[in-house]
Amino acid sequence: MKRDIHLVVLLLSVIGFSLASLTLWKVMGSRERALEDVNIHGLNLTQALSTYSEGIVRQSTLLLLGLVERLETEGVGPAQIQRLSELVKRQQPLMPPMSGVTLYAKDGRWLMSSNRPIPAGANSSDRAYFVHHRDDPSREPFIGLPIRSRVTQEWVITISRRFNDEHGEFAGVVAVTLGVENFLQLFGKLDVGHDGAIGLSFTDGAMLVRYPFREQDMGRNFSNSPIFAKYLIAQPVGTASFTSSLDGVERLYAFRKSDKLPLVTTVALGKQEALAAWRLEALLSALVVAALLAVTGAIGWLLIRAMSRRNAVESELRLTQQQLLESNQKLERLAMHDALTGLANRRSFDEALAQEIRTAQRHATQLTLLMIDIDHFKRYNDSYGHPAGDACLQQIAHLLSGCIRRPRDLLARYGGEELAVILPDTDEEGAAVVARLMLERLALQAIPHQGSPLGHVTASIGIASTERAAPDTPAALLERADQALYMAKQAGRNRLQVVTPPGSVQLAR
Repeated sequence: MKRDIHLVVLLLSVIGFSLASLTLWKVMGSRERALEDVNIHGLNLTQALSTYSEGIVRQSTLLLLGLVERLETEGVGPAQIQRLSELVKRQQPLMPPMSGVTLYAKDGRWLMSSNRPIPAGANSSDRAYFVHHRDDPSREPFIGLPIRSRVTQEWVITISRRFNDEHGEFAGVVAVTLGVENFLQLFGKLDVGHDGAIGLSFTDGAMLVRYPFREQDMGRNFSNSPIFAKYLIAQPVGTASFTSSLDGVERLYAFRKSDKLPLVTTVALGKQEALAAWRLEALLSALVVAALLAVTGAIGWLLIRAMSRRNAVESELRLTQQQLLESNQKLERLAMHDALTGLANRRSFDEALAQEIRTAQRHATQLTLLMIDIDHFKRYNDSYGHPAGDACLQQIAHLLSGCIRRPRDLLARYGGEELAVILPDTDEEGAAVVARLMLERLALQAIPHQGSPLGHVTASIGIASTERAAPDTPAALLERADQALYMAKQAGRNRLQVVTPPGSVQLAR
């Protein structure tokens, strides 16, 4: 009997010890998995937030590039500044985080502010970004530390570029301001718990933005924190766990250094909060160890709920990332095409002309350029109004596009009522055929123009080709084509004029 009792006791002891060991092993394994899930989730958040931040900087950089090109091409007169202000207003809905765009003269005076009237005597020559561009000839954009706006008193981040005058000297600064509150809109949609935090810093440790927002952290340097002093030195992305020097809370950190910008995205989750679900699971497992099946069912339900919640967050992040990609693609299309006519714009034309000239020189072929000017177009606007003038330009662009058939041929809006056509592998005679076809199409269309001597819209076309034996430049080719256009207009308009290198002139109708 005792032997049986001993055997039962032994069996019960073995079963008890086995169940206790199995439960302990399961609980500790669950803890490690929970920590791993938190780290993976944090890394996913850093990837999405890094993409979000890079997208905002890229959008701001593209906008600044376009504004600088206009300033250096058109100057800073009142009319030019008014056009820039209207351009910025059209771009603002595409960039919700953008607070405004400000233009500064070389002495720091405000020339334009897109979101508020210019205060009397406003001058920003003491701002760090202005001093940087004034003293550094680099044309690269500059991301500044957060500063408090002197007008609205809100915290903003600046992304700025310098622009030069016609002599290449410093002429001023264009700055995009990003409201920290607007910038943090997406950050605030992410659940990082009561002790969690999201940060965006420079690689030298200077803080740009932090969620939850704390004013005392604006511009603060965290270069001595373990992430910057220890982990980022060895790897650009990873996870870590340590106690914060700010509030003494132990957190799980996920960090990622951008490979395109000098920025570091950090997501921190409170370790106690992150393990709250695990502690509940361990307690339930300990209480209901005798009812293993019921506990297994409860754990399964908790895991499914946690996975569904994580999948929902990841789906929202993927949707946000896709929206950012679509916004970037839309901005890229706007940067390369004229908004009115849909043709390639001046920037796209300049890049294509330089590339085609290099190709022509490399393969010893000819490249021909057509410069087209709509005759008496100012009179057309004066007679019918600018909206009708815009519609006329759109009609002409569509009409002339039908005369361009080869894939590499490019019709672009050069500026105002001037258009330009790049014809690779084409000599003057072939280009003249295309030009005559354009003039014939305009004549057949017979768009009414009471300000023209002919009674309908016409055009003058200048034609110039590169030399086969000698290198050529875009500026030289443009100058010859512009000379031919001028001669066509002097000869009575509604015609084409050919300038053949090095300067002989041929006139054709």
